[in-house]
Amino acid sequence: MSMKGARPIRFGPGFFGQLSSIGTRAGFENHMDDGSGAAAQTGLEITTSGPNYGPNPGFEPALEVIEAADSCTLEPQARRERPMFQRILLKISGEALMGAAGYGIDGAACKALAIEIKSAIESFDVQICLVIGGGNIFRGLAGAARGMERPTADSMGMLATVMNALAMQDALEKLGLKTRVLSAVRMEQIAEPLIRRRAIRHMEKGRVVIFAAGTGNPFFTTDTGAALRAAEMGCDAMFKGTQVDGVYSADPKLDPLAVRYDRLTYDEMIIQDLKVMDMSAVQLMRENRIPIVVFSIRNEGALVEVLAGRGAYTIINI
Repeated sequence: MSMKGARPIRFGPGFFGQLSSIGTRAGFENHMDDGSGAAAQTGLEITTSGPNYGPNPGFEPALEVIEAADSCTLEPQARRERPMFQRILLKISGEALMGAAGYGIDGAACKALAIEIKSAIESFDVQICLVIGGGNIFRGLAGAARGMERPTADSMGMLATVMNALAMQDALEKLGLKTRVLSAVRMEQIAEPLIRRRAIRHMEKGRVVIFAAGTGNPFFTTDTGAALRAAEMGCDAMFKGTQVDGVYSADPKLDPLAVRYDRLTYDEMIIQDLKVMDMSAVQLMRENRIPIVVFSIRNEGALVEVLAGRGAYTIINI
């Protein structure tokens, strides 16, 4: 937009009332005096520099902007790229938090994941919730295999996911992202109780929500918990961050002839017995018509690339 021969903008006498030095009030509503006594509001905003305002009753001359410019060009704001999905659930395994270590939680790995999430939010203004597995600390199935009662072992696995959620919350908040941990097992001293409407409200306010403790029940994996939360939150898709960049016909680490799929239907995945998620999670996603996007969480910038529809990934849909 250009303005040629712009008329002077006059601020009526005494309008500021109190002005002690050069500069005007940031973000004030200014008025144009057209000489008829009528004042019209404009959207002009002038940023100040200088001391605070103080009483100056003797200062009453009008302030004029004699000449804005012979030509003024306003550059349009850069538009954000539109993401494939606006609200997503990101499911990552507990092993992703181990980093190079063979057990536990690695601070550098948590920070790297937090940077990925922050980049996605800043690039697209998407709403993100997370489910993190607990395999880096304890697996319920492994405990049951060693002779523990399955409900007890699964309860320990749920507690492992809470530990991972708290670690991830800390990493995200250190980067300036407001984060809430909601636990399916009540433990109000360290996490909010899982209330669906509260979780949705957190996301609408731009907060990252981390769901912990799985479904709150034994005999269900964190994959099933993630599918359940994605359906409850009305997510547009579930993003499953893995060690490989999509779904392959066989394990690419063992079979050099394995082929990566760009797209699959749920039926094709079930018929070919592709091990993406456990079957109860797959059925839940299928019934709710929520696509699954499988990509490598190890690749820097992969989350942003996939949200933009670029990069390597597999999308599974009806």
